[in-house]
Amino acid sequence: CGGPSGDAVAPDADARPAPRVVERTHERSHETMGTEIRLTAVSADEAAAVAAFSQVFVDFDRIDSLLSVWKPESEVVRLNAAAGVHPVAVSADTREVLRIAREVSEWTDGAFDVTFGALTGLWKFDAQDKDGSVPDPREVQARLPLVDYRRLTIDEAAGTAFLARKGVKVHLGGIGKGYAVDRAVAILRSHGLRDFMIQAGGDLYVGGLKDGRPWKLGIRDPRGSVDQLFATVDLTDGTFSTSGDYERFFFKDGRRYHHILDLKAGEPARLSRSVTLVTNKAVIADALAKGVFILGPVRGLALVERIPDVEAVIVGAGNEVVVSSGLKGKVTMLARPTDAP
Repeated sequence: CGGPSGDAVAPDADARPAPRVVERTHERSHETMGTEIRLTAVSADEAAAVAAFSQVFVDFDRIDSLLSVWKPESEVVRLNAAAGVHPVAVSADTREVLRIAREVSEWTDGAFDVTFGALTGLWKFDAQDKDGSVPDPREVQARLPLVDYRRLTIDEAAGTAFLARKGVKVHLGGIGKGYAVDRAVAILRSHGLRDFMIQAGGDLYVGGLKDGRPWKLGIRDPRGSVDQLFATVDLTDGTFSTSGDYERFFFKDGRRYHHILDLKAGEPARLSRSVTLVTNKAVIADALAKGVFILGPVRGLALVERIPDVEAVIVGAGNEVVVSSGLKGKVTMLARPTDAP
């Protein structure tokens, strides 16, 4: 009594409940392109997520080796060295970044212009040369004629780029990370990841959902502490890029000097405190955020409203907050931004 009968049959294996798939959050970080790259993904397969992360980091390093002005063998360094002399063979990646840069320059009437490299060495905001000095205005004015994106030509058939005047210099610090982020999105998706976040300094892309809901992304208070937010935006499968006068700056004689230059004046732009761009391509958001910042709330917002699938939150120099029409009702204001110099 109570023992198994001789003709008992084991339950059908197919009838057993399938093992529960447990998805976990995986994170990795890597230093490159002058910033920390942070990756987050939700997946049941940790090995696949880590393999995808490793491939992304290798690709970021590869793009940095092509676009950096600080690596002597980079394609950009070679391009600048040959300015006014001859075209230079460059990779498809470099040609694509240069092509998009030219397009954004045309949208912004030259407010965004990667040939601002002619001013490097005078204005010093990169970690490698920052010294808190303000250049002689006469030296700046002497170099401004070298800032002209129309001097750059790209020959897709020949695989070359050419700067048509000696002394013209390209600097892709305002667009390169965005391009690398877009490539990272493709890599993560090719590994089957759908819910993830890529953060590269002020450039960020979110795919899918977080805990079943859109990702909630914060917009930093331009005059607050590092972790102080004034607004949030819910976003999925989109990019979010912020340019601000608080990212790389110094004070001298009570005045704030920052790295986003008004290339018509040859000095830091004064009409905005921060611009956050929301769109579907990180390379566009990265570059356009800077152009809109320089144009300021009025002209910048008008431009955003003309470009399909691009939205913005702008904090003007007077601490006013301007939100584009496509984000109305999608931005949650947490507080008024701090008002300070």
